[in-house]
Amino acid sequence: MAEELLEEDQELDGESAQERDRREAALAKIRKLGDPVLRTRALEVPAFDARLREDIDWMRGVMDGALGVGLAATQVGMLARMLVYRVEAESPTAALVNPRIEWHSEETETMEEGCLSIPGIRVDVERALHLRVAGADEHGAGVTVEASGLEARVLAHEIDHLDGVLMLDRASKAQRREAIRAWRDRQLEA
Repeated sequence: MAEELLEEDQELDGESAQERDRREAALAKIRKLGDPVLRTRALEVPAFDARLREDIDWMRGVMDGALGVGLAATQVGMLARMLVYRVEAESPTAALVNPRIEWHSEETETMEEGCLSIPGIRVDVERALHLRVAGADEHGAGVTVEASGLEARVLAHEIDHLDGVLMLDRASKAQRREAIRAWRDRQLEA
């Protein structure tokens, strides 16, 4: 997911052991940096059937359990062009199947991003401030999303995942180098 709501090893104030276990179980289902599926372009979804809806519901559960705001299918090992996201806690989790960016503003904004597939790492990423995404919902109905701010950032981040692009690819060379070094250090400590 685009902006992590918390670091993998950071505990929420008042988080129970059960909630922590649920979060850790969800994070364990997410593919991490170095997994080849994260660099693979996802395939168009041809059928809007019960299996697709089950996969999307499962992804919603993983994203919610991991406390993310977005999750692309490639992040859980599925090479299908679909994603789920929710940028406001009280909103339902939306699904987009076969999403494509139709338009983006020339106006951009640079903000720090995190990713559930690269926990604990944050980099500055420049993204369009506004964009329009077309796709379908899990039932095959056409959907167009006009997004700005965080919603636009989350959608762009997740669509990047579906194209095999990571946030590190959009960071400066210096930040990318530092992030990879920090990631390797974290792996050695684990």
